[in-house]
Amino acid sequence: MGKLILVTGGARSGKSDFALHIAEALPGPRCFIATCPLVDPEMEERIARHREDRAGGEWQTVEEQTDIAAILQAHRNDSVCLVDCLTLWVNNLLYHAEQSKEIFFDSELRQQCDGLLQALALHQGTVICVTNEVGMGIVPDNPSARLYRDLVGRCNRMLAASADEVYLVSCGIPLRLK
Repeated sequence: MGKLILVTGGARSGKSDFALHIAEALPGPRCFIATCPLVDPEMEERIARHREDRAGGEWQTVEEQTDIAAILQAHRNDSVCLVDCLTLWVNNLLYHAEQSKEIFFDSELRQQCDGLLQALALHQGTVICVTNEVGMGIVPDNPSARLYRDLVGRCNRMLAASADEVYLVSCGIPLRLK
């Protein structure tokens, strides 16, 4: 079993830059697992900036919105895998379930996270997962937003419990929590 590092923080806190810095300090093949769907021109610009940040870092990029466990299994011998980000992964799972008229609540998320944790346990190198800390703000005013916040919180807790290291990034400054 390899090593799991979880990096969390608020939006634009510097968590992706910090995770990239950790990953590029490690030797060997690197796989970047991007979970962000391309939904509009502004998101396209964000994705392009993230690609630029990885230029020259010898990254193989895999774009996968929902089945990141399968990608981790396929790349289990890579030295480093960076998943950016779990927050969008939860969003994508919730969205795909809604589009299929399926129910997606805590039990379904736990099942998805268990599958992810199993894939992480088989990985031979270091896996760095980036996620947002979404529970420090106001309580959302609608059930869908509250469900999303709760699901991201559950995902973060499950991964943090299994992680070897956990960092909170605020204002570009990482704080080691575990």
